[in-house]
Amino acid sequence: MKKTILFLSAISMMAFTSCKDNASNKVNSDNVAQASARDEAGKQVPVMQFEKVEHDFGTIEQGAAQETIFKFTNTGNAPLIITNASSSCGCTVPNPPKDPIAPGETGELLVKFNGSGQNQVSKTITVNANTESGTEMLRIKAFVNPKNAGPTS
Repeated sequence: MKKTILFLSAISMMAFTSCKDNASNKVNSDNVAQASARDEAGKQVPVMQFEKVEHDFGTIEQGAAQETIFKFTNTGNAPLIITNASSSCGCTVPNPPKDPIAPGETGELLVKFNGSGQNQVSKTITVNANTESGTEMLRIKAFVNPKNAGPTS
């Protein structure tokens, strides 16, 4: 039993003494520089700053096509890429820019609404981009008067 304890003690001593190497001596300075540059580049993200996030068409007649432009600026420090823009309804069609928007540059997102529905109508447009949040939300609204049904007999 004493031999077993002595043997385990000897192995433990060798394990502890073999870990004496200073870990900081093993760090490659080139890898540190590359990791630092990679981390700094990862912090660069575009930011979509809209002039307005909601547009009210006011009172319109049913079926009267409407359109508006949502202007925005990339206030971030990386190129802005819009990957998709969709609406909550097929009656609203967003048309985003296809090319990347450089930092400090402006862009326009055209939104067309076909005037369907009745009374108060509200639609959302979801813009998917490489921003920190990944999505931006816009809204259009209108009060739609029904078409005149004409005289009744």
